[in-house]
This record gives sequence, structure tokens and C-alpha cells, in this order.
Amino acid sequence: MALRSQATAKKAPPPPRPIRLPPTTETTTSSGLKVLAAERGPLPLVSIRLVLHAGSITDPKDKEGLADFTVRLLRRGTDTLSADALDEAIEFVGASLSVGVSEDLMSLYVTTPAEHFSSMLAVLGQIVREPSFPEKEVDLARERALAQFANDLDDPDTITSRAFNRALWGQHPYGHDVGGKAAHVRTFTREDLVRFHRERIGPQTALLVVVGAVKPEVVAAEAEKAFAGWAPAEQGTPLAVPAVARMAQAGKVLLVDKPDQTQSQVRIGGPGYRLGHPDYFAATAMNISLGGGFTSRLVNEIRVERGLSYGVGSYFDAMSAAGSFAISTFTKTASTREIIDVALAEVAKVRTGGITPRELKTAQTYLAGLYPLRTETNESVASVIADIRVYGLGEDWVEKFRERLHAVTAKQVKEAAAKYLFPEPPVIVVLGRAAEAKKLLKGLGPISVVPVSEYA
Repeated sequence: MALRSQATAKKAPPPPRPIRLPPTTETTTSSGLKVLAAERGPLPLVSIRLVLHAGSITDPKDKEGLADFTVRLLRRGTDTLSADALDEAIEFVGASLSVGVSEDLMSLYVTTPAEHFSSMLAVLGQIVREPSFPEKEVDLARERALAQFANDLDDPDTITSRAFNRALWGQHPYGHDVGGKAAHVRTFTREDLVRFHRERIGPQTALLVVVGAVKPEVVAAEAEKAFAGWAPAEQGTPLAVPAVARMAQAGKVLLVDKPDQTQSQVRIGGPGYRLGHPDYFAATAMNISLGGGFTSRLVNEIRVERGLSYGVGSYFDAMSAAGSFAISTFTKTASTREIIDVALAEVAKVRTGGITPRELKTAQTYLAGLYPLRTETNESVASVIADIRVYGLGEDWVEKFRERLHAVTAKQVKEAAAKYLFPEPPVIVVLGRAAEAKKLLKGLGPISVVPVSEYA
């Protein structure tokens, strides 16, 4: 009997496979550009990420969206290559180039077959060193951007998120959309782009990360060729961004009037944490149980039990200096107040009582299982390496991630919940039919009504 029990006993699952980033080699070009190279196979591909401290926080006061507009125009021509010639050079070798801007950073991404690494790095070097910003391309980009702003007015989700961002951050550098606003974009000129490039885009504000089937010594040599002579930015010191303890419209309700709406978009938010904050692991585990997963409490109460909405979720949005915690959902106009009350009630339960041991274990298992996906491709590895360096996450961030996650205790989760789950009245933003919705929002705080056109 004992032998049978021993034979049929379940074996303990094997420990998870360790996650480690490939070794990185750091060099610096003669122009001052820091370069991190990580050789990684087996596929003959290379991913390149160039990040610069030139995000939307560096937009001039009267030129919101200029960083985003500039990075999109970087690839529309250089001193020696037209926009069409650039596109042909990239597509001919099967490479790709994409660009983007966040609040903190400007990023350029290149993926290329390894055999064409040198030529594609040279193209990237041309783009950032000597963009020509052709007048025709600037005009076309401005027209496209203004058309998109007009189209956005028919997208309730986009407009609500834009209004929410302003309500959260106000005059803080994080307080405007990375794409800016139509009134500002309409004024953009070629001279604005040339000035922004001269002031903000230079080697001392940048980090180059290369991951893939290429030797570190080759990366160093080719980076020197591609970025030699890159002039330093006139304003090369990363912008100091103040921390935030209280959101701009805390305790107030912003009602965005869109009379043709039959539904209300709802956002509720308050302060969060900065990137790299020690609370990250406890707060993330807590949020999975509250509203960050499909089986979360918010989903259960709002979608499953009451049928108020098909979609609801909560999330932390972390940036270099500060962050926010928010709930996002939508519902028919008549149930606008109910969905807000239910969401705030669930938040209050977790804020005062934390989550159950089972919920914590489920969240830890879920997050730990997803994390290896962050290091599956050259592109994702390059992004992780860049984030570790830019945000000071620590060289053991990836290797120790699951260990730190599983070390989170119920006490730490309860402390994080008490700290971030609206201990003070939150910002509430509703987009919908103000004539019907306003009376439903009484008692939640002072109400301001603004037309949807304010967010074009």
C-alpha cells in the first residue's frame, strides 16, 4: 500500500526556468553616444532602439505635440536622402523603422536582417544627425494631424482619455497629450522642428541599444561610423520633472458634453507611483485582483453580476517622476452613477481590507507566467535593456523579477491598497450627454461641464 501511494504521489512541479538577459557590452562613440550591445541568436536578425530624453515633457508651452511631430518628420528626408529614398533603402533589405514619443522619451526602432545591420545603422544615424524637414513634408504632416484631431471628436474613448489626462495633471509637464492639440499643431513650422532638433536631439541625451546576431565589437565600430560628428543638443540635460502628491482636479467631476452620445465614458483616477518605485510589485499584484484581470473584482461586479458594461479595468500608469492609478469603463447614460458607485465601493473594500491570500497567489502566478514573454524577442530585450538603464531599475531587474513578485506579502498589498486606492477623493471624468448625466453626478464633487470641442 505504501509503495502504491509513493508511486502515484504527484511530483512537485519543476522550478521555473531562470530568466536572464544576454550579457551587454557598453561603449561610447566619439560624439558621446552611449551604446549597449547584446549578442543574441539564433535568428539572423538585429533590433536597434535609440532612446532620447526628448519626450512630450520637452514640448514648448505654446507648441504642445512638437516632440511627437518632430520624430515623425525625422524619417521624411535627410541632407542626402529624400523620404522616398529612405523608404526604399529600408524596405529593399527587409528592414523596418518606427518611431514614437512618450511623456519622458523619444524612441526610434529599427529591425533588420543581420547582414544589413551596418547599412541600417547608417540610415538611423543620418535620420537623427541631419534631418532636412522638407517644407512639403511638414505641410502634409500638419494636414494629416489636423484631420486626425477632427476624426478624434467621433471617438469617445480617445476624447475621454485626453480630458482625463488634463484633469489629472493640469499644468504639470505630464498634463498634455503627447500628440498635442489642434490649436498648437496648426502653428507648427519647419523652423519649429529645426529648433527642437537643435535644442533637444543630440548624443548626450541618447542611448543606443543593439540586440541580435551581431558581435559587440562590430556594434561599437559601426556606431562610431554612423554617429560620428553628431552635434550635442543645446539643451542636453534631461528635464527635471516634479513629483505629484495630489492630482490637479482631485475631488472634482469633469463632464464632457457630447449630446449625440447614448453611453457615458467614465474615468476615475488619483496618484500612483513613478517607474522603478519599490511599491511596484505589491501594487501590481493588488491591481490584478481589483481590476487588472478578466476575473477581477471590478469585472465580476460590473460586468458579470450587474451587466452594466462589457468592459471595465483598472491600471497604474507610471512615468519617470510620477504616475497615476485609474479606472476606465463605459455604460448607458442612465446607469452612469451606478457604475461609478459600484466601482468606488469595490475600491473601498480593497483599500480597507486588502485582497485574499488566494487572490494574491493567483495574481503572482499570473504575472510570473506572463513575464518571460517580455524577453522572447530581440525587440523586447532591447526595450527592457533600455528601460533598465534609463529608469534606473537595476541590472538584476529581469533576473530577480519573479523572486521579488513572489516575495510580496498580504501586508504589503494592504499597505499599497491603502496608499493608492483613492485615500483622498479622486478625479472623475465623464463624457456623455450632459443634459441627462449631470443630475446623476450630484454629490460626487463640484461639476464642471465643457464641450467636447475643447479636446480637439
